Amino acid sequence: MKRIFSYIMVALMLVTALPLVAKEYKVEEVPMVHLQDKTRYVSNPDGILSAQAVNTMDQILYQLEQKTGIETLVVAVEEIEGGDCFEFAYQLGQKNGVGKKEADNGLVILLVRGERCVQFVTGYGIEGHLPDAICKRIQERTMFPLLRHGKWDEGMVEGIRAVNTYLTDYDGWKASEADEEGEELFAVFGVMIVLFLIFFLICYAVAHAQTKCPQCKKHGLQRSQTRLLSKKNGIKTNEVVYTCKHCGHTVVKREQEEDDNYTGFGGGGGSLGGPFVFGHGRGGTFHGGGFGGGFSGGSFGGGSFGGGGAGGRF
Repeated sequence: MKRIFSYIMVALMLVTALPLVAKEYKVEEVPMVHLQDKTRYVSNPDGILSAQAVNTMDQILYQLEQKTGIETLVVAVEEIEGGDCFEFAYQLGQKNGVGKKEADNGLVILLVRGERCVQFVTGYGIEGHLPDAICKRIQERTMFPLLRHGKWDEGMVEGIRAVNTYLTDYDGWKASEADEEGEELFAVFGVMIVLFLIFFLICYAVAHAQTKCPQCKKHGLQRSQTRLLSKKNGIKTNEVVYTCKHCGHTVVKREQEEDDNYTGFGGGGGSLGGPFVFGHGRGGTFHGGGFGGGFSGGSFGGGSFGGGGAGGRF
């Protein structure tokens, strides 16, 4: 009897322990809820997030897609095969074709509770709208402080809200960037004016110094006589006499200048012996896009992903 009771207890312990072993998801095993319902974006197969939190994020992301066209996939799981959060998130986006194919405007946000990691991966088309630095800032300032204390709902919802705010306000901060570019252009223009004034003052100082008489030390030397010494290869060499208007002292200098009447090489300078063709860098055509084209993904648009985004552990 005792032996039977022992067997029963062991069996109960094994049955109780089974749910504690978390499933390690492969990319293709993650449920794509968006394929069944276009208003759903959050895959939560392990029940990490509450139904209310999932509903809130779905509503935010639906409005985001309606306003900007950006397609988002949010996944929250306990464990992933291999434990590489970036690779897993990248494959989720790439294999499911998250984002419009022509725009590559997909976004994947992955939470792996067992790895204590969050990973953002951005499609080519939104890397400029949601830079890596902004992804990192949202994670470290908004999400991680909550996730560290096990506040899964709050951390994910606030992170989604921050992403939505940033992407929907893109036109505003793009205008702000345009203002900054205008200010930079104005600053460059101001620097150019200052440099021109400095150059002008230097030239004036040099020219003014050349009028100083070595006898009386006053600025009064003026050209009084010019005599041609030679002409060679379009250059004239002159002997120039300068006379001081204050003391009459004379200074003789040799100066060279271009000969305006010189017609070397058959007159008029000629051409450079054939057309000069400007190229385009390294040649060939630059092809954008992803890794060998987009992937068809049911209700998703077939977008492609690069290496954009950011991630970390909390």
